Amino acid sequence: MSHSATLPEKFDDQSRQFELLLNSVTDYAIYMLDREGFVQTWNPGGERIKGYLAEEIVGTHFSRFYTEEDVARGAPMRNLATADEAGRYSGEGWRVRKNGTRFYASVVIDPIRHDGELVGFAKITRDVTERVEAEQQLERARQSLLHAQKMEAIGKLTLGLAHDFNNLLTIIVNSLEVIGNRTQDPRTTSMIETAMRASERGILLSRQLLTFGKGQNLAPERCDVNDLLAKSEDLLRRCAGQSVRLRFELGAGLPPADLDKAQFEAALLNLISNSRDSMVAGGDIVVGTSLRTVCNPHLPDPRDAPYIAVDVTDNGCGIPPENHAKVFEPFFTTKDVGRGSGLGLSQVIGFAVQSGGFAELQSALGEGTTVSLYFPIHGAEA
Repeated sequence: MSHSATLPEKFDDQSRQFELLLNSVTDYAIYMLDREGFVQTWNPGGERIKGYLAEEIVGTHFSRFYTEEDVARGAPMRNLATADEAGRYSGEGWRVRKNGTRFYASVVIDPIRHDGELVGFAKITRDVTERVEAEQQLERARQSLLHAQKMEAIGKLTLGLAHDFNNLLTIIVNSLEVIGNRTQDPRTTSMIETAMRASERGILLSRQLLTFGKGQNLAPERCDVNDLLAKSEDLLRRCAGQSVRLRFELGAGLPPADLDKAQFEAALLNLISNSRDSMVAGGDIVVGTSLRTVCNPHLPDPRDAPYIAVDVTDNGCGIPPENHAKVFEPFFTTKDVGRGSGLGLSQVIGFAVQSGGFAELQSALGEGTTVSLYFPIHGAEA
């Protein structure tokens, strides 16, 4: 006895069996197009995935499911042509629902022929947005882990170099002081002073390296961030220069944070000097503060928590996307040779991380840059 003989009589007709099958499928949009791409049939899966009722969609062109960009490129009809010529089209891409939202679709198009003549196409669409988002999230996590491991390795290397460099500088400075105490020759004294200034610059670089490598001893105090910025305003304005308009947008009622005041001021000076250098013809720098709930990527168990955010925003030339992941690395700089050591932003992120927070950058070419420092509120676990 055949399987069809066991079905109720009302389902014995083959076309009705096929209709029952299509109407039972809700995870896939399964429908037929004519040769020109106009929808001829519609199933409940199409309604669930794309949001259209059968009476709204039958008779309309299937290109309405594509993004405007794909339509402009002629993708809908090209896909039909591929199916006709190759015997099948399969691919993935963004599609548009009735309500205008986008979803990522896996699509198969097969040609339908009768007596060798093309009469239309069978199209099957599946919403795979969740799978794609999960893959993207996994890739972001992988990249974040690789970057964290890279920064940790660079930090350890930098810390070792900074200590050795500091020891050498100590010997040089002590030797210069001894020589200076034993000579009265003005010419020799002048050369010693020049060497001492260079050594002091080296000491500053060594401190920046130590800060990045988390080897700098911080002296955190309970601070009002807005108050710190107010006390440093004159210094920050001088750093910005006369061609740059510096303004402050400080959030009210912020809780206190535990910060090393000198290192906080040094971080702000680094950020403002970088912004100034990115605006050769002048521009605007905005220093803002606010309370935000964000996730610290440097914690072993990242989770949302309240942080005090300090933003430094400019309308300068911006940073190319390929450099975003490198800007906080020591010795990386986008400035011309001789104009920067590449240690400014590494000091900034080192200070933020050692303070229990983190730093992030947002930038686009021609649209400026925002560097945000996040510090945990007083009493929170670092």
